[in-house]
Amino acid sequence: MQEITRNIQIEDQFPGVTLGVIVTPRGLIQIDAPPSPEDARSWRAALMNLGGGMERVLVNLDAHPDRTLGARAMDCTVIAHEKTANAFRTRPNTFKAQGEETGADWEAIPGLGSMRWAPPEISFLDQMTLHWSDSPVMLEHHAGPSDGSIWVHLPEEKIVFVGDAVLKNQPPFLAGANLKAWLTSLNSLLDTPFKGYTIISSRGGIMTTAAIKSQYDFLKHVHDKLDKITTKKPNPAMTEKLVISLLAWFKAPAARQKQFAQRLRYGLLHYNARQDRGSSTQVEED
Repeated sequence: MQEITRNIQIEDQFPGVTLGVIVTPRGLIQIDAPPSPEDARSWRAALMNLGGGMERVLVNLDAHPDRTLGARAMDCTVIAHEKTANAFRTRPNTFKAQGEETGADWEAIPGLGSMRWAPPEISFLDQMTLHWSDSPVMLEHHAGPSDGSIWVHLPEEKIVFVGDAVLKNQPPFLAGANLKAWLTSLNSLLDTPFKGYTIISSRGGIMTTAAIKSQYDFLKHVHDKLDKITTKKPNPAMTEKLVISLLAWFKAPAARQKQFAQRLRYGLLHYNARQDRGSSTQVEED
């Protein structure tokens, strides 16, 4: 574990996600879970040595399987945004390690079988505050990577967990993204209220201002490219060309090039499909 402050730690030794934990007199506020239930149980055991009160709560920063697959093994109350809760309502009750390749990290974990999801038991719309100590822990809605993405904001400690809003040297997940909202969220991170903050990504840990600006530039580039392409009814060949050009933004190790290419390919195809459906719906409504 890496100590951020005396009562706040992060852990990046599990695949797919950088975890967080806030130790309070009432108990532990846990941020995300490892995708493997076995790793989740190992993480839960490690947390027993941190002290704090007896209560436990798990905050899911969005609905992505990399951070939610192991939630049931954490054996505690789950909190998330209402749109994340809605995403679980549309999923089958049981997860099966089969289907489309999305470029997610859970897909490289061997031995994942069928398991039951742990849908959020508590949800909110704009903001929720946990008063588990003298220092409030604020859960805030910041759409972008998904419509239900949230941040965990500790204003007194000047720390914020931003989920997949910023990623370190890897392409983002675009399939469920809201690019305009994402750019707005990144702008707020670069603005005065977050000056001097420690900003923690769920895929890479502590982020620099340069990393946030780089993420903004990449997403703006993607947004501008897709704005031009979607009016021309994109085809797989055009998408493949875009995947190759976007991969050049990242210094990805050779072993992950195929995975990252598939992440972009899957994301672009599904993002475009959502835009086309939205346009069709608008035409019908008009």
